[in-house]
Amino acid sequence: MYPNLYYAFRDLFGVDWSFLKIFNTFGFFVALSFIGAAWVLTIEFRRKQAQGLLTYTEQSITSGAPATAGEILLHFLLGFILGFKVIGAITIPGALDDPQSFILSTRGSLLFGLLAGAVFGWLKWREKKRQQLAKPEQRIIRIWPQDRVGDLVIYAAVFGFLGAKIFHNLENWGDFIKAPLEALVSFSGLTFYGGLICAAIAIYFYSRKHKIPFVHMCDANAPGLMLAYGMGRIGCQVSGDGDWGILNSAYVSDSQAHIVPATPAMFQQAVVSNQAFFAQEFGTPSAAHHLYARAFWGLPDWLFAYNYPHNVINEGVPLVDCPGAYCHYLPIPVFPTPLYEMTVCLILFAFLFAFRKKIKIPGRMFAIYLILNGIERFFIEKIRINTTYSIFGFHPTQAEIISSLLVVTGVALYVYAPRIRVPNFKNSLS
Repeated sequence: MYPNLYYAFRDLFGVDWSFLKIFNTFGFFVALSFIGAAWVLTIEFRRKQAQGLLTYTEQSITSGAPATAGEILLHFLLGFILGFKVIGAITIPGALDDPQSFILSTRGSLLFGLLAGAVFGWLKWREKKRQQLAKPEQRIIRIWPQDRVGDLVIYAAVFGFLGAKIFHNLENWGDFIKAPLEALVSFSGLTFYGGLICAAIAIYFYSRKHKIPFVHMCDANAPGLMLAYGMGRIGCQVSGDGDWGILNSAYVSDSQAHIVPATPAMFQQAVVSNQAFFAQEFGTPSAAHHLYARAFWGLPDWLFAYNYPHNVINEGVPLVDCPGAYCHYLPIPVFPTPLYEMTVCLILFAFLFAFRKKIKIPGRMFAIYLILNGIERFFIEKIRINTTYSIFGFHPTQAEIISSLLVVTGVALYVYAPRIRVPNFKNSLS
């Protein structure tokens, strides 16, 4: 596992660049997923604009005006944060030993913060000075939906993160009550569907404000959402963030963290030997869910059972002779569900992207996305560790409930889509 980019670069390229400890591996892949989704969304917006399904809005701007105090202050603050935290993390001894705690603390380099802030503020002032006119002019510019992709990504990131944290803490209410502040500011513990729901609400209001038909917005986002989810799961797998499956009782981990085939007796012995860990994790060792599944068709064992050595959340038991900060592995391997979801979702993205031009009725592309995503997540929940609820004798997880609703919503939307009235701007653009 690679908790942050430092370990990845050290292992892959043999370099020892301590400043890379700032960059969490999961966060790195989440950033890539947003970039990938933005790229696909831009392609889809351009295609729909060419079809006359989307149009521009006009906005009045002032050209040639000097930099305002607010603009200079904003850039100063951005530079200050960069210098205070990022440069501070490199220059302060011991800061990179636990970069996540450092970032969330009040520690930093005041000197580099002020210097970087001053440089950023000056650069903004100089940029506006070069463009300054003797008499500022009022201009009307056209802004197309593709020009708003950057804003949409920021909205999706901010509200998606908030929603993911809120839904995760609702799903794990007991842990939240024990340490609410830590649960709120921690980078770990994110629920995808919470992020999807809150980001969708924010984007709905954004699209209404800027007169982008929401049904076309949804259709344009559908392939990118599937791509982003698949890429995000790469981060889960590579970092070992705890979003893995239930125990595979066909294997156990030996003292060197190697995965070895196991008999039922060996599995039970491993549970007893590590009962303190399993009691802490599941309440009682007997409550640990497991499934027996051996590798078949010549496939590697790690595809069915993985023990996540050096995982980012330090889950499991200590590794022997490990000097680093991330020195734990799972005593009994689990199903690597992020790997499964990554593979399935990237295949589903390829499917959606390949067939997007053949789906002519607005709303049906997003309906298909909802159905596919809901089905994929519902079945993966059968081998994932998650909090369950008790509803009329059933014990579904939060993700199972939401994924079921997504499938039902997707089917209803697919049927209802031909009745949705959407504007056509083709004549006004010709």
